[in-house]
Amino acid sequence: MGRTAVIILHYKNEVDTKECLASVVSNYPEKEQPRIILVVNLTNKLFCSFLKRTYPRIELIEISENSGFAKGNNLGIIKALELGNEFLILLNNDTLVSPGLFGELVRYAENNPSTGLISPKIYFAPGFEYHKDKYNQKDKGKVFWYAGGLIDWSNIYASHRGVDEVDKGQFENITETDFATGCCMLITRKLIEKIGLLDKKYYLYFEDVDYSIRSKKAGFKVVYYPKAYLWHKNASSSDKPGSPIHIYYQTRNRLYFGYKYSSFWIKKSLFVDSLRILFRDNMYTKGVIDYYLGRMGRGSI
Repeated sequence: MGRTAVIILHYKNEVDTKECLASVVSNYPEKEQPRIILVVNLTNKLFCSFLKRTYPRIELIEISENSGFAKGNNLGIIKALELGNEFLILLNNDTLVSPGLFGELVRYAENNPSTGLISPKIYFAPGFEYHKDKYNQKDKGKVFWYAGGLIDWSNIYASHRGVDEVDKGQFENITETDFATGCCMLITRKLIEKIGLLDKKYYLYFEDVDYSIRSKKAGFKVVYYPKAYLWHKNASSSDKPGSPIHIYYQTRNRLYFGYKYSSFWIKKSLFVDSLRILFRDNMYTKGVIDYYLGRMGRGSI
């Protein structure tokens, strides 16, 4: 996989990043490993020193701020392109990969040049499910986090197909999907050269949905590929569904995405909905205000 780079974005959680890197290295002999590019937000000298000693082949990008998902990954993408890679795989640092994951994604991309984005089957890591007590012990590790993306264009909501379901073979077909997920997403060099980088205005959430729409508009397919799979620890507690960070960015970025891509009537509905939200006093309100004031990127949170 000499033409493949895996881009991992790190922010604060050193344990997750160490476990993610260990899962990559343990599953791939050194000669078969893709190039790993690790972008470290809010540089920690001790942690970076550990990384350089333990993984001397990693390309390390250190930045002094929390740059957000899009900007941080863009730095990794630019580096990967400079190094001549043809296939770039964005990978969350709170994931654990399966043997053959990257090779499966790359083989599909090589054999299907009209495809620009590919995401694999993604399970919750055992113990990280939304409803931990709902599942038998034997089912943990087989509960879907992502089996394709769905966009509700009437209400401008993005969701994951199959989430919370136990894998019983119901999502085994390779299919085009509404969006690939940035948790694990292969991007081809051809696509990047055609449509550019991720939109850093989002900062957090909706970047992958936006990129998928841009890909389709440029004539590329966006594919869910279940022959490859991994496990996701479902983010940190600070930005899980319902947290202030999650509510703020989802509210603001939903408006940005909706006004960017939806029909006149949906835009009208979004505007009315946003006016209703203004009468609340919470993170929904803050998200709406910041959108209309143009406070994109990190915003005011």
